[in-house]
Amino acid sequence: MIPDITQLRSRLDKTVALRDAATKRLAGVRKEIQRLEKDLTVLDGVQALLQQFIDREVNIGIQAVTQLLTEGLQSIFNDQDIQVKAEVVLERGKVAVNLITTQTPNLADYKVEGDCTDSFGGSVATIQSVLLRMIIIVRRGLRLLLLLDETLGAFDPNYVINTGTFINSLCKRLKMDVLDVTQNTPLIETANKAYRMTKRNGAVMLAEAR
Repeated sequence: MIPDITQLRSRLDKTVALRDAATKRLAGVRKEIQRLEKDLTVLDGVQALLQQFIDREVNIGIQAVTQLLTEGLQSIFNDQDIQVKAEVVLERGKVAVNLITTQTPNLADYKVEGDCTDSFGGSVATIQSVLLRMIIIVRRGLRLLLLLDETLGAFDPNYVINTGTFINSLCKRLKMDVLDVTQNTPLIETANKAYRMTKRNGAVMLAEAR
């Protein structure tokens, strides 16, 4: 059976209309792709610029932290060459900082290096912990007060005076207060102000010691 010419023309018109519509849509998609590619180029540039700003801010902040930690450790453990350096890495798209403590003994040609909690004694880790807490308080804009409970008690007697003296001087620089509950008498002697608690008649009495 031969199709009617009218039917063929109708089908042809529909096909042409579908083709024209598809061509128009294709042109629109191509324009959208070009626009998105331009946007992507701009966003890549913005990302690179922001990354530079972030890297710069991180490096400045980390440099300040490592300088203070090194200053504190060298002031307190003044018979040892202890330093802190930072390793900035990118983990899962986020910046991570590893603090590495190093020590070069005076009478040896080798260096101890690693995480302070693994490679050094508790005193070094304690000092770093206290200094880091002070840094966080300042940088976060929190109230300039740090409360410690026997945190600085288990120290070698040779370093107790250095510890109290450095923290006292740092408090003055940062305009910060540190309240440390302790039974370590030499540490009390370095405090700017000290209070003594005694128990009398079932009550706890507080009096200024110096």
